[in-house]
Amino acid sequence: MTPFLQEALILAPYTVAAAASGALLDDVATALDDVPPAKEDTEEIAERLRGRLMRLVTIAVAAEADQNAAAAQLIEQARTLCAEDLPGDYRMAVGYLRRLGWIISELLDRLVAVRCLREVA
Repeated sequence: MTPFLQEALILAPYTVAAAASGALLDDVATALDDVPPAKEDTEEIAERLRGRLMRLVTIAVAAEADQNAAAAQLIEQARTLCAEDLPGDYRMAVGYLRRLGWIISELLDRLVAVRCLREVA
């Protein structure tokens, strides 16, 4: 087990501050906002969202949230989405950012529901 997995397993019930920090929620808000981010910002935002999403996946797996069918489906969707490249077309890139933001939001909600995380403010 890697040190990160060990830390995630130990801290899983207490990681709202780390997993759902203001920065994560700000990135999700940026991705889901009615006003799309500037074209030149899409790559950086996608990179941050992918990293944050994979940290949530690691926490979920370490806490065995994947035993829950809905969480397992979200984890699989997250892995698939993170494996995709950011589309070169701006409109497609915005859609990709929105899918990342949506899956983060849904996974956070599911992790709270299965008590892997405390409620997100």
